[in-house]
Amino acid sequence: MDDTLEKQLSVNRWRLVLGGGADRELQFSGDEETLRTFEDMEELLDYLYGRAGGDDIREEQERLGGNGPSVLTAAKWINKVRELFPKQTADVLERHALDEFKMTELLTDKEVLKKMEPSMELLKTILQLKHLMKGEVLGEARRIAAAVAEELRKKLENSVRRSVMGRIDRSTSSPVHSARNLDIKKTIRRNLKNYDKSSGQLILQDIYFSNRVRRYNNKTVIIAIDESGSMVGSVIYSAVMAQIFSKLPFADVKLVIFDTSVVDLTGYADEPAEILMSVQLGGGTYIGGALSYCESLITKPSESVIICVTDLYEGGPVGRLMNISRGIIESGAKLSFLTALDQDANAVYDKSLGQKLADLGAFVGAMTPEQLGDYIGRIFS
Repeated sequence: MDDTLEKQLSVNRWRLVLGGGADRELQFSGDEETLRTFEDMEELLDYLYGRAGGDDIREEQERLGGNGPSVLTAAKWINKVRELFPKQTADVLERHALDEFKMTELLTDKEVLKKMEPSMELLKTILQLKHLMKGEVLGEARRIAAAVAEELRKKLENSVRRSVMGRIDRSTSSPVHSARNLDIKKTIRRNLKNYDKSSGQLILQDIYFSNRVRRYNNKTVIIAIDESGSMVGSVIYSAVMAQIFSKLPFADVKLVIFDTSVVDLTGYADEPAEILMSVQLGGGTYIGGALSYCESLITKPSESVIICVTDLYEGGPVGRLMNISRGIIESGAKLSFLTALDQDANAVYDKSLGQKLADLGAFVGAMTPEQLGDYIGRIFS
């Protein structure tokens, strides 16, 4: 690129940053195609960032720098953003549209959803706004939910299965030669006879690997998910973790979601998208009622664990919650209150109630999905 074109591009970019209000002081330059591209880009940015000052470019009768009325719609906006801006920039613009300027109309058009990249942030927004969706739009939202859930499953499943299913069995050798199964102590011990004194090196003629053995069977995992609005990230991860657990040969997974009432979704434990599209975020919270229902699902207390994913802001009688929790623990079942379930595990919860439950013998704390796998493994070891 020669110096003239590079300067022209730099000026045009600065003009985009300054916005249409700088039209008199700084104009776009270039050939007809370049001018049209930058004018279109300016319209897209004004459509979004004009909202910051309370304005909405869609209400203007005439576009600055153009020669006709603005006919942008949400669908056209997202299409043009993807066409004119680099992917990274387009992702930022979409995120601003959803998070900062509440352009919820982006989620009520099937064509818009088709153009958006499935992501955790998009799925969170969909779950919060799906009550506005109908018909084909809702179907497209379900596709996005399934795509995000599947991506999370692929990311988490192997580590969670290893955490829950296996411990190193040092007594037998493994035909699977991997660094994770390397038996370092046995390898060193068996090769001590090959120590070379002159070089000070241990010559490894034989390398030993260990087996992973299954150590559980017939365990019941009951997952209760608080569907209050503040728990949206944990709801997504909980649904995916329920799917992973449901595929383990030892586990009988039961799944419920709750606010002031309880909905049993055990039949959909292996279908996280269906779980997510059944969630109704918001409303009250009755943890005691949910635990009472979970308690009724227990058949063998010593082989059962209840995992309640909640922020512990109880809307029902705290005394009932405490009594039910005490009964579950005294029966021999394990009771856990997970106050966060995402990759960051940033815990925000009622610490006073959490302390009271911990004093009863319940586990109370934040865990990432991988840590939950380790925790379940320890419980059933």
